[in-house]
Amino acid sequence: MNDWPDRRTGDRSERYGQGSASPQPESARAMPHIQRRPAPPQRPTVPPQSQGYDDRYQGGQPGYGNNPEPGYDSGYNTGQVYGGGVGGGRGGGGGRSGGGGDAGYVQGRPAPDWRRRIKLGALTLVVVLLVVSVSTYFWADGKLKREVDLAKVIERPEAGDGTNYLIVGSDSREGMSAEDKKRLRTGSAEGKRTDSMMILHDGSNGPTLVSLPRDSQVEIPSFKGSESGKMFQGTGRQVKLNAAYAEDGPELLVRTVEFNTGLRIDHYVEIGFGGFAQIVDAIGGVELDIPKAFKDKKSGADFQAGKQTLNGEQSLAFVRTRYAFAGSDLDRTKNQQKFLAALASQTATPSTILNPFKLYPTMGAGLDTLIVDKDMSLWALGNMFFAMKGVTGGDGTSMNMPISGSNGGNLVWDKAKVKQLVQQLKNDEKVTVKGN
Repeated sequence: MNDWPDRRTGDRSERYGQGSASPQPESARAMPHIQRRPAPPQRPTVPPQSQGYDDRYQGGQPGYGNNPEPGYDSGYNTGQVYGGGVGGGRGGGGGRSGGGGDAGYVQGRPAPDWRRRIKLGALTLVVVLLVVSVSTYFWADGKLKREVDLAKVIERPEAGDGTNYLIVGSDSREGMSAEDKKRLRTGSAEGKRTDSMMILHDGSNGPTLVSLPRDSQVEIPSFKGSESGKMFQGTGRQVKLNAAYAEDGPELLVRTVEFNTGLRIDHYVEIGFGGFAQIVDAIGGVELDIPKAFKDKKSGADFQAGKQTLNGEQSLAFVRTRYAFAGSDLDRTKNQQKFLAALASQTATPSTILNPFKLYPTMGAGLDTLIVDKDMSLWALGNMFFAMKGVTGGDGTSMNMPISGSNGGNLVWDKAKVKQLVQQLKNDEKVTVKGN
């Protein structure tokens, strides 16, 4: 086959010196006698995905459509593609993405598996919450001071339905500096005495909070010494209720309450002055609506009527004031109930529970100063807290122990009403008895 254009032979003499008589310009005539060595393969400058383009771009001048023999070097870079406009390979597909132009240059990455990512994120969140919850539980559980042994209490009444907590506010100044004692007006008396006592019943008919005035006249029964283990026989001795605590601590107080009421106490909780004030400050204060202004030099109370937020110092003065009221201790117990219910209600809020910067200081302040019985769990303590919050709810009841009169400054309980009240609590019935 003749490779020479225009029917020319392979004779050199016929290919040169023809001048302009030739139908093709000299520059466009092929010179097959010159054989260039094949150019070394060059690394393509475009992605492998460009292999689907027309072979016109592979060897010859782009757009001319001539396919020279293998090994022919046209002088063009076979890896470079000019004019990446629309169009593409055969059929105008343009690439794997189905579009034209540059779409075929980049292989499409697989779409993200969002379902898998969401499952993995949810699992991670659950694990984190579980670790935090378990850590918080052991941290809080380690702070509880389980110092009261109710197993030392003798001749106990039978248990009824529901759970009964004996909540005690003591005048303990443990851990308080001289400046704290002065600021909180607590004095510097040694030891500790009960400043308030309440029975909280948590049952299916709503919580009931019964205040036991510290000046209540009660009988000290026979008991076993909490430290010595020695038995002390009862002699019918009549004293104020707070004297039982002063005589032999929490165990004798529980024994005295159970003996004089017939109601079994399931758990004991005590908090001192300092811890009480720290809890209030940790949650940023407690809002109260005080119906009437009052002052008391001994407690440091100085309140105007109306809604106001009390800090730790003011709160302690509020619950300790008794001499500014006509009802003395009975009026004070009502204020204590009102304040504790407000404290519980304002603490158990999302802004506190979901905020670690408020939750941990609040729990730390409370748990550091709480003294509980040896069988108290965090679960039981939490139930007590939410029962306290529910006292002000629709099903909650708060009252003083029914009083029939006084005897030389001591408050005498109304025995008939007390018996009826205890029976309703034991049977977990709706409380209908009215207190003072």
